[in-house]
Amino acid sequence: MYFLGFDWNPEGTLFKLGFLQIKYYNLLWIAAFVLGWFIMKKIFLNEKKSMEKLDSLFIYTVVSIMLGARLGHVFFYDWDYYKDHLAEILLPIRESANSSLFGIINGYEFTGFTGLASHGATIAAIIGIWLYTRKWKDIKMLWLLDRLVIPSAIGAAFVRFGNFFNSEINGKKVDESYFLATRFIRDSDDMPAYQAMALTKEQTPNAAYKAIQHNPEFSEVLQSIPYRHPAQLYEAFCYVFVFIALYLLYWKTDWKDKPGFLFGLFMVLLFVVRFFVEFYKKSQGGFEDALGMLSTGQWLSIPMILIGVYFMIKPAPVEL
Repeated sequence: MYFLGFDWNPEGTLFKLGFLQIKYYNLLWIAAFVLGWFIMKKIFLNEKKSMEKLDSLFIYTVVSIMLGARLGHVFFYDWDYYKDHLAEILLPIRESANSSLFGIINGYEFTGFTGLASHGATIAAIIGIWLYTRKWKDIKMLWLLDRLVIPSAIGAAFVRFGNFFNSEINGKKVDESYFLATRFIRDSDDMPAYQAMALTKEQTPNAAYKAIQHNPEFSEVLQSIPYRHPAQLYEAFCYVFVFIALYLLYWKTDWKDKPGFLFGLFMVLLFVVRFFVEFYKKSQGGFEDALGMLSTGQWLSIPMILIGVYFMIKPAPVEL
């Protein structure tokens, strides 16, 4: 790996247990939830809340975030595909003519849960928290939102690192001499798996991509793949700083006692980062062609930023 123009070609799967595939992306999602649980445990102990309520919160947040992230991707970005593939909305599979699912069902491949949208996750998480506070009426919604944004920020960073390992949500083309210019050999647009296999005559995508990178016979093929901005890393490292800021504000200041402020700050910081990084991403689809000017991600970020500004300037009442 070089800091000026490097190739990125990791296999998405970390290891396999029989037919079960453990992917970097899914593992980082799991790590995000586990780390989030430990952060919230520390907060709950600090504020003398019971562990029973934390365990219940964990279930509500995992279910709502995963469901919302998936549905957000489906409806905001790729409904034209999923309207004809309804079974794939909530199942970790995708139609593939030359594949066999677990060696049993032809025409499908196991993909893991890819295709998740942060805007959908945010909306669903707020709904999930509202339902949670209806069960535990002594916990106020804004009190909880002001604390949950801390693990949410680092969780968002983990997800973007997962996107980087998956070679997805890549940036726009950039010159090889650009700092951190990255050639995503597995980019689904620049070199889809079926094309890599056709060019190399290899029987599997992994073998085909390795041949393109390492076999001199395919040097021209490798050179045809453009360098791109590693937009996932831009976003991930910014989210790490958002996490640090929120963490310090909670533990070192009294801003956590102003209902809605930390939640509002999270919304502003996270989605301002998202808005500006979108300028470096290649199009993710959605409704941007109809509206023009901005990407789908930018249009969806604007209301999130405005909501955040509202809660920072005029925090909602404590009883919310």
